[in-house]
Amino acid sequence: MSLLINPDRVTPFDRGNGVVTIPYVGRWNADDNLITTGQTIFAPGTGLPVHSHNVEESVLILEGEAIAEIDGERFDLVAGEATWVPAGIPHRFLNRGEGPLRIYWVYGGRDVTRTITATGETFEHLSESDRGGLTT
Repeated sequence: MSLLINPDRVTPFDRGNGVVTIPYVGRWNADDNLITTGQTIFAPGTGLPVHSHNVEESVLILEGEAIAEIDGERFDLVAGEATWVPAGIPHRFLNRGEGPLRIYWVYGGRDVTRTITATGETFEHLSESDRGGLTT
């Protein structure tokens, strides 16, 4: 089975406070996937709390200006730059620009979880508990 994904036909997942995810490939539409992918759009001045995953993650900046916080270090990123974060490493992305920040993410697994660093709470990626967009 193969998939052709048109983001205009995908139901967005609203994380709150101007952070929206468009899921592409995952358990919701593929039976044999070994990766999970999608796009997240951050309004100016928004981000996600510091968290980690049970699988590795690569993020490509598609549009805008980002701050990537990875394992306590801060990096300024622009469109075309990418990151790789090993499983278990705390990280987050923030929009530091005046326009939208769009990222494309790829997780190295089918069963993805998110653990919030501040609380230790772990939940399934893109579940109802996986919200928590914040203003910075």
